[in-house]
Amino acid sequence: MTTAADDQDDLAKLAKGGRTNTLGFAIRLIARIPFLVIATRLYGAESLGRFASAMVVIEIVALICSLGEKRGLAQRLSEGAGENRGAESNLVYDGILLSLAYSCVAALLLVAFPEPMFPNGTNSRWDIWLVAAIPAFAVTEILLAAQAYRFDIATMVRTRAIVEPWTISIGAGVFFFIPATRDGGLALAYITSIYAGLLSALWPFLRGYGLPKGWRPEARALLAMSSRAFPLVGADAIERGTRLLDIFILGFFAPPQAVGIYYAAQQIASLPQKLKTSFEPILSPVITKNLRIGNMGAIAAQVRQVGFWIIAIQLGIALVLGMPGEAVMGLWGPDYVAGTAALAFLLAAEVAASMAVVSESVLVYIARKRNLAISVGVIALQAVLTIALIEGAETYGLGKGYEAASAAGALMIALAVSSLIKALLLKHLLKAPVSNWRWALVYAAAPAVVVGYVFTWLPEWMELVFGVPAILGTYALVIWRRGFDDGDKVLFRKQVVPNPETDLA
Repeated sequence: MTTAADDQDDLAKLAKGGRTNTLGFAIRLIARIPFLVIATRLYGAESLGRFASAMVVIEIVALICSLGEKRGLAQRLSEGAGENRGAESNLVYDGILLSLAYSCVAALLLVAFPEPMFPNGTNSRWDIWLVAAIPAFAVTEILLAAQAYRFDIATMVRTRAIVEPWTISIGAGVFFFIPATRDGGLALAYITSIYAGLLSALWPFLRGYGLPKGWRPEARALLAMSSRAFPLVGADAIERGTRLLDIFILGFFAPPQAVGIYYAAQQIASLPQKLKTSFEPILSPVITKNLRIGNMGAIAAQVRQVGFWIIAIQLGIALVLGMPGEAVMGLWGPDYVAGTAALAFLLAAEVAASMAVVSESVLVYIARKRNLAISVGVIALQAVLTIALIEGAETYGLGKGYEAASAAGALMIALAVSSLIKALLLKHLLKAPVSNWRWALVYAAAPAVVVGYVFTWLPEWMELVFGVPAILGTYALVIWRRGFDDGDKVLFRKQVVPNPETDLA
């Protein structure tokens, strides 16, 4: 039995995580810019495209090797599974051990069969060492999930928004000016950033959980964990795969320059995606707690609340980056302006995907197989659309920008379908509305679009320096006044838990 105070406490935790993640988004945006400048200006679109094609394979494989622990670990710890096998930390070490085993096997397979990573060839002999990032990436996912279970989102922000992006930016610059590593600078910088992120996550984990205590891994328990993780692994891999499949297909059907242009656009557009997925770890403990006590109404309310926070912030980001799209892409060089349409589609795709991501945070616990089946169908739809649209662009002799836009358009359609289907399924299972849509989003977007359009007539530097703050300010003012009620505004307050003796009397 839950009380109003319990629900408010959950809201407080979600709001605190939301504030931290919003700050993390801003930091990530600032940190991502130096890498994009270095990668586009020093290495060029062709080298960047080859690197991107290899990186997507590495990240998908690493995500699979993390065994869905980003969300599965919260459920195992919440249910107290395996309490007779030792301390809470031992459950985390079970996941780490199993993940390392799978990661090593996967890395060896990619070394033996590297063709999927390099459809357009390699930049240097260093590129094959990208496989070394797989175990570090997978273990970092588990460590961050363990910290998120204790509502430590600061570690995730520090790792993903500060350590990793700044390390890859600095590394890319340093390796470029060393003759022996110049051609492989992007790959070496990426590997360095992943291991720096691992160390950043490991230190607070060891302080909080400590070393194993009486830990004796059991083959039967590890096998059962692998089996149980399969739907979560599929959901995680497909969710991330929808953001990487387009690059993978472009690598086979388009020249590396087109892949590089698309990757540059995606790095900007993926920032909102990072924002919403970073809510998942803070949502998981709250959802699993309410599932354990059967409080479906509270779960539906949390989905609606967090879903609106995410779509409201994402729509603002899409307007700020999309309206001056040509100026934004022009920052990386004249060749990258061709990716403006791809940037617009990618930003729209992230807005469309917001409901799917929040719905999936619940579906992975109450309808794993159905959620996985929907995800498989959606990624299949995306693959078919991507190939069809790219082939159409080639048939009509359209340029690299159209090939990139085709992949982005396919992603937008697939994610919109995913959001609709998953929201309807979750509504049916919870027997309560879960939609994050409000008409206030339109009221806020309309004047921001007008303001943005006016600034497109000015020089690009004015469009960026003055237009971006004007678009953001217009949107924020209207959404705050017309869209955010008292429950929404709790996201921006530090003290959100009511006093039970006064507020709930």
